[in-house]
Amino acid sequence: MLGTVQLTLVAAITVLTVALPAIRRDLRLDDAGTVLVTSAYGLAFGGLLLLGGRLADSLGRRRVFLIGAAVFGLGSAAAGLAPGTEAMVAARFTQGVGAAMAAPAAMALAGTLFPDPRRRSRAMAVWGILSSAGATVGTVLSGVVITWVPWRWVFLAPVLVSALAVAAVPRLFPADRPAGAARIDWPGAALATTGLAAVIYGLQRSVWAVSGGVLLLALFGLAERRSAAPLTPLPFLVRRALPLVAVMFCAAAMATASFMLSLYLQQGRGLSPLRTSAIFLLSAPPLLAAGPLTGRLAPRLGAHRVLAAGSAIAAVGLGLLSLLDTPYAGLVVFPLGAGMTFSAALLATLHGVRDDQAGLAGGLVNTAMEVGPPVGLALLIPIAAAHSPDPSSGYGFALRVAAAALATTALCAALPRRTR
Repeated sequence: MLGTVQLTLVAAITVLTVALPAIRRDLRLDDAGTVLVTSAYGLAFGGLLLLGGRLADSLGRRRVFLIGAAVFGLGSAAAGLAPGTEAMVAARFTQGVGAAMAAPAAMALAGTLFPDPRRRSRAMAVWGILSSAGATVGTVLSGVVITWVPWRWVFLAPVLVSALAVAAVPRLFPADRPAGAARIDWPGAALATTGLAAVIYGLQRSVWAVSGGVLLLALFGLAERRSAAPLTPLPFLVRRALPLVAVMFCAAAMATASFMLSLYLQQGRGLSPLRTSAIFLLSAPPLLAAGPLTGRLAPRLGAHRVLAAGSAIAAVGLGLLSLLDTPYAGLVVFPLGAGMTFSAALLATLHGVRDDQAGLAGGLVNTAMEVGPPVGLALLIPIAAAHSPDPSSGYGFALRVAAAALATTALCAALPRRTR
C-alpha cells in the first residue's frame, strides 16, 4: 500500500503530460493559466518536502502520512471537478501539499517493516524505483485515458488510492511515537520552502525568481548553521551530497528525455498519444528489474559502486535515446541504469541514518527528485534549440550532454571514498 501511494504521488506530476491540450481547451486556459496548472503541484510538492520529512520525524510518521494522503485525495477530487483556472490551480497546489507530507512519511514507515538490515536494504532498493515508475505510469495513463474518456478521469486513480490508504494504514501500522523532539525550525522551513519553490518555478519561467530562490536558500544555509534545532543539519546534507546530486541529475535526464521523445514522436513522426504511450511501456520491465538487482548487488559491492554502475548504464542509454528515430534500445538500457541509480542513491542516503532522521532523509531524496526535472528542462531545452532548429539534431545533442553529466557522476561515485 505504501509503495502504491508513492507511485501515485509521482504519477500525479506526469499525468497531465498528454492530457494538457484537452485540459487547456476545456478550461479555456491562456499561457499564464497553463503554466500555473502545470507547475502548482510541483511547487508545493518540491517546496514542502523538507518540512514534511521533519514533521514525520517530530509528530509521528503514521499521523503525518494519513493527513498527507487525505489532503492529496481531496485535492485530486477537486482537480477532477474543477470548473476553471483558479479552482484547478488551487486543487493542484493542495495535491502537492498532501504529497509533501505523505511521501517522506511513507518511506520512513516502509523502513520499519524490515528490522533485518539486509531485508531492509533490498526493500529500500525496490522503493528507489517507485518514483521513476510513477513518472512512466502517469505518462501512459494520461494517453490511455484521454483516448476513450474525458481528461477529468485521470484524477480518479489518485482519489481511490488515497481513500484506500487512509482506510488501510491504521490497520496495518500501530500508532508510532514521535522519534524526535516536537520542535520545528519554522523560520528555516519558511526559507527552504520559498527558496525551493522560487527556484523550481523560476527555472521554467523567470531568471529573477531563480536568483531570489538561490538567495533564500543561501539564507537558509546560514540560518541552519545557527539554529539549535535545524530543519536540515548541514553535516547530514554534506555527507549525502553525491547520491542526492545523482538523483537530481538522473531525474533531470529522465524528465527531459521523456519530454523530448514524446514531443518528437507526436509532432515529428505523427504518432497518436496512445501509440506514444505504448512505446514508453518498453521502459517498464528494465525499470522494475533495477530495484531487485540493486538490492542484491549493494550488500556485496557497496551502494556507491552500484551507483557508479547505474549512472554509467544510464549514460549509455541516453546516448542510445539520442537516436530519436530508433529509440527502442535506449528505452530499455536507460531505465535500467536510472532505476539502479535511484535505488543505490537511496541506499547511500539512508546509510547510517538515525531513527529520528528517517523522515528527513526521505524528504531530501524526494526533494532531489522534484528539483531535477525543472533543472533538466530549463537547461537542456535551450541547449537543444541553440544547437539546431531541427528537433532531431537539437534534441539528440541535448541528450548527449545529459549523458556526459551522468558519466561524470559515475566517475565521481567510482572514486575512492576519501578522494570523493
